[in-house]
Amino acid sequence: MTEPLNPIVLIPARLASTRLPDKPLADIAGQPMIVQVWRRAMEADVGPVIVACAEQAIFEAVRDAGGEAVLTDPDHPSGSDRIYEALSKSDGEGRFNAVVNLQGDLPTIEPETVRAVLAPLSGADCDIATLIAEITEPDERDNPNVVKAVVGLGAGETVGRALYFSRATVPHDVGDGVDGPLYHHIGIYAYRRLALERFVTLAPGVLEQRERLEQLRALENGMRIDVALVDTVPLGVDTPAELDRARKTLGA
Repeated sequence: MTEPLNPIVLIPARLASTRLPDKPLADIAGQPMIVQVWRRAMEADVGPVIVACAEQAIFEAVRDAGGEAVLTDPDHPSGSDRIYEALSKSDGEGRFNAVVNLQGDLPTIEPETVRAVLAPLSGADCDIATLIAEITEPDERDNPNVVKAVVGLGAGETVGRALYFSRATVPHDVGDGVDGPLYHHIGIYAYRRLALERFVTLAPGVLEQRERLEQLRALENGMRIDVALVDTVPLGVDTPAELDRARKTLGA
C-alpha cells in the first residue's frame, strides 16, 4: 500500500522560445497565457498551484492575477529542474508527496485531464505518471514531432506501464491480425516526490540524447513510468496559429 497522495501542481515557465517569443505573456482573453494555465490548474482542484518562473515579468503577471509564483534560476536546462527548485523553495518541509509538472503552454487544458495524470500513482510501483491519447490522425503516425508511447494496453484498460517513448512510428504492426493503436504521448507528468528528487540528480542518458526525450532518462535508470489514457491531446501553444486557436477557444 502507498500513503495517500498529497499533490502540488508546479508550472515551469520561461520567456525564451524560438517559435513564439515571450509566449507565457501572450494575451489570451485578456490574461497572459501563463495565467490561463494557472487558472486551469486551479480548476482541477488537486492541490496548491505554483508557477516556477524563470523571469521577473512572469512572476509579476502571476502575482498580479492573484496566483502564487516562485522565481527560479533562468539557466535551468529543463522544466523538471525548474520545478524541483520551486518545490524546494515553497515546500522545504516535505508536506507534498506528489508533484504534477504541468506545461505552461496549455491554456485550454481541461481540468479533468490534469486530474487524470495522478491516477497511475495509485500503483505502488509507479515512480512517474504521464498521459497518452490514441492517435487518430494518419499524419501523426509518422510525424517525429509527435512522440509515441509504447505501452501494452489491453481491451478496456486505461492505465498501463510505459516500455519506451520514441519519435519513430512504434510499435510496428506486422499485419497478422494483432495490429493495434499508436499512442500520442502528452507531456504532463506526476512524480512521487522521492522520484523527482532522484531524477534531477541523474545524468542525461544515451537514448535520451538520441531521441531528445527527457523521460527516457528515467527508463534508462530503472525508474517506472505508468500512463493514463485520455480522450484528447490538449492544445499546446508553440506557434502564432496555435495561439489564435487558443484565443478562439477561450473567447478572445
